[in-house]
Amino acid sequence: MSDADNLGFTPNEMMTIAASRALRNEDVCFVGIGAPSAACNVARLTHAPDITLIYESGTIGTAPHVLPLSIGDGELCETAVTTVSVPEMFRYWLQGGRISIGFLGAAQLDRFGNINTTVIGDYAHPKTRLPGGGGAPEIATLSKQVYITMAQSKRGMVEKIDFFTSFGHGEGGDHRRRLGIDTAGPTLLITDLAIWKPDPITKEFTVVSLHPGVTREQVQATCGWVVKFAEALDETPAPTELELKTLRDLQARTKAAHAGTARGKAA
Repeated sequence: MSDADNLGFTPNEMMTIAASRALRNEDVCFVGIGAPSAACNVARLTHAPDITLIYESGTIGTAPHVLPLSIGDGELCETAVTTVSVPEMFRYWLQGGRISIGFLGAAQLDRFGNINTTVIGDYAHPKTRLPGGGGAPEIATLSKQVYITMAQSKRGMVEKIDFFTSFGHGEGGDHRRRLGIDTAGPTLLITDLAIWKPDPITKEFTVVSLHPGVTREQVQATCGWVVKFAEALDETPAPTELELKTLRDLQARTKAAHAGTARGKAA
């Protein structure tokens, strides 16, 4: 039994750490706020110290000490190698083909990796109005690959999304290519229960690895479509002691920093 087994870990910790492992030292990664940001910074603080993290506000090569509250968080600019204008960042870096990984979250997701972060329900009369796409539609189209991370639920992983914010594989198969999109699109989905990859032909997300202690039945019970599992199904390696400590220290610093900000505003 490893030290990590003795420590124990939550499903969200497993998700974040599994996502961080997918990143490489040489990646140039366009980072979404929330779970993607946590995963990218765990990678930077462990096995990928030279990874280039880019946030939508124009910060290049940022190395935040705490996780940002938003793309406008001053922590990003203060720790970046440089900050450029948003048009330059989108035109030169993203449209220029310099982003190897676009790392996104989702409110709703379908089996082909199409993302909704705009609205739940009818657009004109919504049940919930979400933050919107921001730069995610462009990131999903122009990054060489897209990674997605989200906690599983039938409300989030649905047969049909209510609004197409960010295009994944559309209707599946060669839909991206037929639209003239030459990037790979979503190539990896990491949830709190499993790791998924698109089928090479149909592009439907398929479970390739279950996290420790997770069953097929749990994955199906929290997904709104009929789940496909790989024939050779793996088990995701448990977090190491270093990975857990890195993530927990980062979250503790973030909590302390944001609590201090709240107190300062109240005063």
